[in-house]
Amino acid sequence: MAWELVKAIILLPGTALVLIPALILAVTGVTPISNELTLFNLLRFWLGLLLTAAGGGLAVWTIVLFMRYGEGTPAPWEPPRKMVVRGPYRHARNPMISSVLILIAAEALLFGSWPLLVWMGVFFLGNVVYFPLVEEKGLAERFGQAYREYKKNVPRWLPRRRGWPFV
Repeated sequence: MAWELVKAIILLPGTALVLIPALILAVTGVTPISNELTLFNLLRFWLGLLLTAAGGGLAVWTIVLFMRYGEGTPAPWEPPRKMVVRGPYRHARNPMISSVLILIAAEALLFGSWPLLVWMGVFFLGNVVYFPLVEEKGLAERFGQAYREYKKNVPRWLPRRRGWPFV
């Protein structure tokens, strides 16, 4: 399973967080934030670091939950065998995608790149289409009524305030 996880991280978030942003930055000619110590640059830097920590922490948390309780990986070729309704999955159905969105926002801030914000929007819209058409249908087939009940009670993107008490 370790190799499957490494492959999943390199191919999936690696593409969204490293390869595509690197191409965007190369094409747009954006370099890392200026070393000019303006208040705006400092705020952008610290907010970018805060978002990196939050998004990275959420990403690691969701991956660990998939491995420990789901007995699988985030990758579609070795998905969790058990439904995971713990931690952030009690509040929103897609916290892993949320973590990637947060990390792309952090990159946009740290590099001062509007095109990276556009990429974040494109990535989000792609997932808005993909999840209801593909992912959720597969989860309903795999986990049956338990997933349908979960889907009724836990929002797709915006987290519910209190975690859903899945039994």
